Amino acid sequence: MVGLPEIKRHRTHRVDVRRVSVGGGAPVRVQSMTNTDTADVEASFAQVKELFLAGSEIVRVTVNNDAAAKGVALLRERLDAEGLDVPLVGCFHYNGHTLLSDYPELACALDKYRINPGNVGFGQKRDRQFEIMIEKAIEYDKPVRIGVNWGSLDQALSAKLMDENAARAEPWDADSVMREALVQSALSSAEKAQEIGLPANKIILSAKVSRVPDLIAVYRALAARSNYALHLGLTEAGMGSRGVAATAIAEGLLLHEGIGDTIRASLTPEPGGARTQEVKVCQEILQVLGIRSFAPQVSACPGCGRTTSTVFQELAGSIQHFLDTQMPVWKKRYPGVEGLNVAVMGCIVNGPGESKHADIGISLPGTGESPVAPVFMDGKKTHTLRGERIAEEFQTLVEEYIENRFGAGQRAA
Repeated sequence: MVGLPEIKRHRTHRVDVRRVSVGGGAPVRVQSMTNTDTADVEASFAQVKELFLAGSEIVRVTVNNDAAAKGVALLRERLDAEGLDVPLVGCFHYNGHTLLSDYPELACALDKYRINPGNVGFGQKRDRQFEIMIEKAIEYDKPVRIGVNWGSLDQALSAKLMDENAARAEPWDADSVMREALVQSALSSAEKAQEIGLPANKIILSAKVSRVPDLIAVYRALAARSNYALHLGLTEAGMGSRGVAATAIAEGLLLHEGIGDTIRASLTPEPGGARTQEVKVCQEILQVLGIRSFAPQVSACPGCGRTTSTVFQELAGSIQHFLDTQMPVWKKRYPGVEGLNVAVMGCIVNGPGESKHADIGISLPGTGESPVAPVFMDGKKTHTLRGERIAEEFQTLVEEYIENRFGAGQRAA
């Protein structure tokens, strides 16, 4: 029997972020970021809450000025008052050393600091400002994500690598030099942080680019050359299907190779679209790879000339919506239900076989087929549905299956 190869995780240090562990064998964590003005505490609170309830296990907020710095402590208070124990990450650029020094309540309220070494200053000033931020992390016992970005690379390091490359007998192409600059910037900054006194188990690395091949190459190099926990993210992934596809390919391939401890989908929301889409995409990536399960999944055929009826499409949609809306309750009532697989198929060609492979499945009649719908549970045919109420009857069967398999009676047995 041919089985799927086990995904062997890259060995990384375990980093604790509030009550969430990252790396060191912990589950791959889903992260997101707000797009509200952090100084607007109520708007930021509403969005952090929305992201957290959607499944984001870590949420990053912008801390770019005094008002935002003051807002973080108030935001933390609001979250704690509602029992929302979500870790908050402060995203700093240019003036993080000043804000962390001037606002101790900010330094305390945040659960992790995100530092971009390309945006902390230049020359000796750069070294001292980076040092101050690391010292604050040590003082307040906070982990740090050292996040380099191809849009703000350390100019001195880039110039040095370009000079070295020009002297090679066979110079690298420009993309290869850029990738090496990203890797060296992340690793050298992490080494400096450790020299200052921040332990390795307080450091997470990220290297953001917007092209899929670059991301894969950079993270393979980081994984090969270090054991720091790694955060995956394709920066400026884009909007709609393009952004989803690029993110899924880049992060999915790396995760399948065992690389990555936290992930984010940096999608541009559609006008009026929900910010929580990026959380859903991350969950789907992890679930389709078999790394984690978040919610029951509905498998449905795409339809063809044999399935001119839209019944199977409507039923698949209604069942997926039903499962999604019930999950907040089911998570507590039915442990393990997030791994459930439901099949809704549209004709006799593959319908019965696909339904047998699911935990519970239904094969609806296609064009010209007998108006009956066999239902399969755990590989065996258990019911045959007919008439106008097939959708309602199948939903009832799904509920009964969940109760029998995951409910109190099954646990007691």
